[in-house]
Amino acid sequence: MIVIAVAAGEATMRRRMTSLMVLAAMLAGCGKAAEDTPGDPQQLPDVALTAAPGVAFTYRYAFRLPFDRVAAAQEAHAQACERLGTARCRITGMQYRVLGEKRIEGMLSFRLAPDIARRFGKAAEGEVRTAGGALVDAEITGTDAGRDIAALTAQRRSDAAAMKQVEADLAGTDGKAGDRIDLQERRAELQRHRAAADAAIADRRDSLAATPMTFTYASGGGIGTFDTSAPFASAVGLARDSVVLTITIALGLLGLAGPPVLLGLLLWWLGRRFVPPAPQRPSDG
Repeated sequence: MIVIAVAAGEATMRRRMTSLMVLAAMLAGCGKAAEDTPGDPQQLPDVALTAAPGVAFTYRYAFRLPFDRVAAAQEAHAQACERLGTARCRITGMQYRVLGEKRIEGMLSFRLAPDIARRFGKAAEGEVRTAGGALVDAEITGTDAGRDIAALTAQRRSDAAAMKQVEADLAGTDGKAGDRIDLQERRAELQRHRAAADAAIADRRDSLAATPMTFTYASGGGIGTFDTSAPFASAVGLARDSVVLTITIALGLLGLAGPPVLLGLLLWWLGRRFVPPAPQRPSDG
């Protein structure tokens, strides 16, 4: 009898847990954000980027944290860069803005040694998770700077050969003004090409020497998803978010409908107060 009672109790508990999980899933369907994606939304996908010679990468991360932890996370990332030294990491920009009550935005931009950029980004994402925040967007783009340098160098050699021919033609002209003007214009054009190619090559080499990385911060909670590893906590959190959303919508509707309703009540009161009632017609009796 005891075994049967225990088994029945376990079955009842399983049914209750299933009901709670179904309720939580329904709440998630009502309250989750539009950008909700399957899996853990707070963890950067562990995509191994092979160090490709000649490819210059650019990293962008967007974090969301509780409003009272944005400044601390930004400061922690700045200190992590400073500890690496200016030869390995330099802060190139910073922004911190208070937009309203519990609304904060921030930004940090860096230039890092290419071989540590990936590790630095993952470490920063881990610190945000520890602070109760979430990674909400990440983008890593690459440009084949080595190929561009090779193409620009080949174009520069071609322009140098053309310049040599122009100089020879200028030296061999018999004083014809029209020919000299054309050759001088051609020489000036080739000089502009060379200057542009030199600037582009320097820019590509700089992109290979240092990797730009940008962190953006915003106050707010994480993305509303149902965490199967903690179903009860997720159900409570999603229920709370749904209640807050419902109250917010109700207050918004009240704010929109309130003035017309009050105006109607005021007109009705003024009519009752100052407009005399219509005289009653005497009855035929």
